[in-house]
Order: sequence, then C-alpha cells, then structure tokens
Amino acid sequence: MTALERRYRRLLLAYPKRYRAAHGDELLDVLLESAAPGQSTPVLREAWGLLRGGVRTRITLQATGTAWADGLHLGVTAVSAVNLAALLPFAGSLPLWTLLSVLALLAVMRGWTRTAFLLTLATGVKAVSIAGGWQPLDLTLLPVYPSPLADRPLFETSSPTEVAVGYGVVLSGLAVLAWRRHRPRVRSWWWFAAALAAAWAGPSWLPDDTLFPISLSKMAVEVVALGLAVAGAYLARDPRWALASGIYLVVTSGGLGLHGDELTRQHLAYWGVLLVLTLATAFAPYRQRRHALD
Repeated sequence: MTALERRYRRLLLAYPKRYRAAHGDELLDVLLESAAPGQSTPVLREAWGLLRGGVRTRITLQATGTAWADGLHLGVTAVSAVNLAALLPFAGSLPLWTLLSVLALLAVMRGWTRTAFLLTLATGVKAVSIAGGWQPLDLTLLPVYPSPLADRPLFETSSPTEVAVGYGVVLSGLAVLAWRRHRPRVRSWWWFAAALAAAWAGPSWLPDDTLFPISLSKMAVEVVALGLAVAGAYLARDPRWALASGIYLVVTSGGLGLHGDELTRQHLAYWGVLLVLTLATAFAPYRQRRHALD
C-alpha cells in the first residue's frame, strides 16, 4: 500500500462503514487512477471534497424510516438529556435517582421505550417532588446542595410545573412510540457528553443576582445541537429534525413562560436564537432546488 493510498483510506473514514463496504474500493480506484505520477498526498480540494461528502452521506443515511417517529424519538432524547443534566451536579446527594436518570437516558437512546418509560416516570416523580418540597418516595434533605458543577440548590429557580413539563413531554413521546410499537433507532453515545456539558452552571451569561440564570455552557450545547439539526434538514431534505427541534423549543418555551415576571432582554435574546434555529430547521428541507440549464 502506497502512502497516497493510506491517506485516501483515512479520508474515506469520513463515510459510514456501510457505504465504504459498498463503494469504498470503487471510489479509491477512481482517486488513485486520477492521481498524478509520483503524487504522495491528496490534493487539498480532493481531501475537502471527501470529508464533506462523508459528512453529507452520514447525515443523509440518518433520514431513513418513518420521519415523524424518528423525529419524535430524537426530540425525546434531547429532553431526556436535559433532564439528566439537571440532576448530574447533585449525584453525590442523590446517587440512586441520578443513576436512574442515567439509565433512563440510556434506555431512550437504545430504543427500549417501555423500560425508558418506567425509569423516566420514577425519576420524574422524584424530581417533581423535590421541586415542590414533597417526600412521597424517600426522605431527602432539602434543599439539595450542589457539587462544583452547579452554584445553586437543585430546582431552586424551578417550579414543580416546570419540572413536570420536561418529564411529561418525554413520557408522552415514549408512550406514543410504545403504543405504535415502533422500535426507534439507536442513538449516539455523544448524548451523554452533551448532558454532562449542559450540567455545568458556568460561566453564566446573566448577572449573578438573576432569578432565572442560564449558563453559557448549556446555551453552547443547544446552539450546536440545533445547528446540526439545521444542517441535517438542509442536506437530507427531511423534516424529522424540525419535529425534534420543535419539541425541544416547546419545553424551553414552557420553562421561560413560567418565569415571565423574571425575564430580561438576555432571556428573550436566548429564546430568539433557539426560535430562529428551529425555524431554519423547519424551512431547510423545502429549499428551492437548483436546475441545470439546457
């Protein structure tokens, strides 16, 4: 194997394994035949084209199966990750419930809808109880103080209704998927990394005395995730990412709406960014096609 072939094979790793198995050798032969004599490194334009084509192919292959069911499951996964992010900083004080939340997200990611429903229901009842100051399942010392990941007690700025909305959306989505007997696709392990990043409370985008704080780390995760959704909708011309983004926006809007008296211009700007990205995801699949002139 020549140095040029090794470098081409590394670039081809950008494509999914299934695509490489079907077309990798053929594509590699074309690249090697078109190379100049003595060439040892891919041309920059070829390298960029392979990387871009690999990403496009990976995104396009995600747009398989029933769009509404896959979009619903993707939205449920995103909200489940946020629910876990709220509990992660308090794992030392609530080890059992944090573990159940981790298992709930794992079950959602693996497509085990019935198991995920039961785990989410148990964790949701406990979370709502903590937000309301109730003790229905076990005794928990309130308020629950945080670890270095957070700077405020658990659900200090959240009402029971706000917490219930997040878990209720997940339970409703899982119930629909289980009732339709639809086995969702397996999701990426990167959702756990997203939950960990969203769990960090700082640096804060708002003043320290803000009653309803929003961390820059969580905003960054949301913007990156919605940006990827826009890219997926644009490249695959598929509405499933719009449905998932809409579900997440509904949950976020509900939380902001319950804090209407505490919102500032920064809060509205934050909501506006999420709205614009969600609308872009909705309109991206229906962009005008370009036609070559005869």
